[in-house]
Amino acid sequence: MANVTVIGAQWGDEGKGKIVDWLASRADAVVRFQGGHNAGHTLVVGEQVYKLSLLPSGIVTGTLSIIGNGVVLDPWHLKSEIEKLEGQGVVINTDNFAIADNCPLILPLHRDLDGLREAAAGSGKIGTTGRGIGPAYEDKVGRRAIRVCDLAHLDALDSQLDRLCAHHDALRAGFGQPPVDRAALLAELKEIAPFVLQYAQPVWKRLNTVRKAGARILFEGAQGVLLDVDHGTYPFVTSSNTVSGTAASGSGLGPSSTGFVLGIVKAYTTRVGSGPFPTELEDATGQRLGERGHEFGTVTGRKRRCGWFDAVLVRQSCAISGVTGIALTKLDVLDGFETVKICTGYRLHGKVLDYYPSHAADQAAVEPIYEEMEGWSGTTAGARSWADLPAQAIKYIQRVQELIETPVALVSTSPEREDTILVRDPFVD
Repeated sequence: MANVTVIGAQWGDEGKGKIVDWLASRADAVVRFQGGHNAGHTLVVGEQVYKLSLLPSGIVTGTLSIIGNGVVLDPWHLKSEIEKLEGQGVVINTDNFAIADNCPLILPLHRDLDGLREAAAGSGKIGTTGRGIGPAYEDKVGRRAIRVCDLAHLDALDSQLDRLCAHHDALRAGFGQPPVDRAALLAELKEIAPFVLQYAQPVWKRLNTVRKAGARILFEGAQGVLLDVDHGTYPFVTSSNTVSGTAASGSGLGPSSTGFVLGIVKAYTTRVGSGPFPTELEDATGQRLGERGHEFGTVTGRKRRCGWFDAVLVRQSCAISGVTGIALTKLDVLDGFETVKICTGYRLHGKVLDYYPSHAADQAAVEPIYEEMEGWSGTTAGARSWADLPAQAIKYIQRVQELIETPVALVSTSPEREDTILVRDPFVD
């Protein structure tokens, strides 16, 4: 059977939650393969609204949900999120949930460092969520991380704590902070360890068993390609690789397992936090997009910056991630505009570019080249077939797929799971 990898093809917040939820209801396993609890997914199922930031979206439907080794895990947030979902009637147990035992932990000292750095950065702020994700990834690649499997061996943690504290104590001293309280940290870890360890296992092994049985696996990405630490708008990026290829390394399955790559794309563009944004609209139109799209971050509540659809960025994202087809979301937000615009290229120092440059100064200096189209007066909200869409809305969709050189696989027309126009089923080869 076909597997599916879902990624965001812009700066995150594209509406992945609804699409992943819709696909998860037809999958046998859902895997988170990167990021931390800085990723926000809102799921609307009937009258119930679920807000997830760490758990895979499949958990709501009872689908086997796995946190892969590519994720950095805050064990205290995990416990809080599980308890909240259980309070909403979601059943979570070792039958339907597992955590990679080689997953690195986010510790209180990571949150401390994240906040201290941002506070001291002034105009150089990255705009992190302050949840310790970046510092946790730094310790992972610095070979001083404490991992889930270490929770079963806390009495033998001295040498790892020596490496960890040697690094963090020096940084904390630079910010005028006291050294890490090792005894307090160990006490906190001993308290949370039994809760986390009940779900811990070599998930690569479980996933291989699932795959050999012919099950459908859904790989769930967080953030978006434009926030990828290699391919995004560096340094205003997240701390992990968000491209589709990470599904292999972040889950323990090989690259041939990722299957159909579905890029989630909003019908306009948004961004949270700092960084360049060529099509940003700091006017009444941008305000209208934000209000109609309810553009506030699921995790942080921060207001999102809004602008016209940028075909250059999405085409680049699709090429880098090998996107097979896109899911176009929030088309209804454009209902009622007399005209709509699409960015088709950039001007930079007198030259026309058909790609987004790598250097931060060039990224900030590009000027968008727009193509203007007639808008539509009818509504697209809740449409479930092409026949339900205004003719101009269909023309807009067709122009988008032409410009990004990637076909539309489905169109989402509301947060409701069933309000979806299916063009190509990602789970069918």
